[in-house]
Amino acid sequence: MDHTHNPEAVSWLNTANQPESDFPLQNLPLCLFDRDSGDGPAAGMGIGDQVLNLRRARPLLDLPASIGEALSASRLNALFALGRPALTALRHAAWSLLERDSQHSVAARACLVPQADVRLLLPCDVGDYTDFFASLHHARNTFNLFRPGQVFLPNFQHLPIAYHGRASSIVVSGHALRRPLGQTRDTPVQNPKFGPTRKLDFEVELGVYVGRGNALGEAISIDEAEQHMAGVSILNDWSARDVQAFESQPLGPFLSKNFLSSVAPWVVSLDALEPFRSAPAPREEGAPPLQAYLDSITHRAKGAFDIHIETRLQTQAMRDQGLSPERVSHASAARDLYWTPAQMFAHHTVGGCNLRTGDFLGSGTISGPDAGTEGSLIELTHGGTQAITLPNGERRTFLEDGDEVSMHAWCERPGFRRIGLGRCLTRITNARSSV
Repeated sequence: MDHTHNPEAVSWLNTANQPESDFPLQNLPLCLFDRDSGDGPAAGMGIGDQVLNLRRARPLLDLPASIGEALSASRLNALFALGRPALTALRHAAWSLLERDSQHSVAARACLVPQADVRLLLPCDVGDYTDFFASLHHARNTFNLFRPGQVFLPNFQHLPIAYHGRASSIVVSGHALRRPLGQTRDTPVQNPKFGPTRKLDFEVELGVYVGRGNALGEAISIDEAEQHMAGVSILNDWSARDVQAFESQPLGPFLSKNFLSSVAPWVVSLDALEPFRSAPAPREEGAPPLQAYLDSITHRAKGAFDIHIETRLQTQAMRDQGLSPERVSHASAARDLYWTPAQMFAHHTVGGCNLRTGDFLGSGTISGPDAGTEGSLIELTHGGTQAITLPNGERRTFLEDGDEVSMHAWCERPGFRRIGLGRCLTRITNARSSV
């Protein structure tokens, strides 16, 4: 850790110093934004309730030319491709510009734009998307729902399970979700029927953007994995559970997962997350030893990132009645993820797969061991058999049209400044009326 983690450091921007702010001086997450000025998308950095326009602030930042050129691009891919050292240098330069004693505070104010006045965009072009299945509690909960009485997945404790998702349907927070269509059946002996899903579900996840990639045929070692990560965002990887139940054999989900994945617009650097490292989730007694490529002394010492994720639900009726969103889940990445991002990167590439800048890796649903820590409705409602009751008396087993799901993530620890990952918010709209 370094001076940028000093909890006593403050900014000349007062909103960044508020205790409840997600974006104090110690955070400085990246984003891509646009506004009505006609300048097109620009790289930004969150500070308080503002966005620092990095393109406009370039002359005030003491940066190498390569970083300055990357900040002129209309996506963050070029910046991510420069790797962790460049991202660290940018964060340090912005920290010096925004801290209280900065000599350029007057000029820097002209580079700020209120977050309320911008459109936050998907940060980069996502070429490929891999979704992992990394929470042991989620794996066991869903396995017991779908395959009661069967032997639990024999491979789960040996390797991070994953499948290839659909990158084209990844959207930024605020984009509405149109209820998807698919084939479902109520019992195993019925013929399927086609129509809107009746079991729409959220999934609490974290996603990691790939920074510098690796060559085809080469692997990323577990100790080098974090050098290939550009940053972390909140991910809601929606599921249509009834469609999923019918279509998933033998190759896994397709229409039940490819209709939308929602991400928060903010990319929080691993440098900002450094003070919030924690021991990774313990392996159970009797768990098999890990293959060498998934374990190292350095990796165990680094541990996981202790990120808290809270999910809230607000129905249309609740909005009409002026009721605030109701918390339905609170998960912890360090406690509830069996596999770390470094292990995911190492496993993804050990066979020679090349990750490319801007690729996105999802953690899979993050669920804890206790009631209220489950990261999906199918778990919270025990397969739809035990409805959640909301403050106005409404009940939910799965999501209905007009429902709005918001996820908020943050890190906090005594002796350090709390930081946040922002919010990922999505409202459900009705299905298409015809095919």
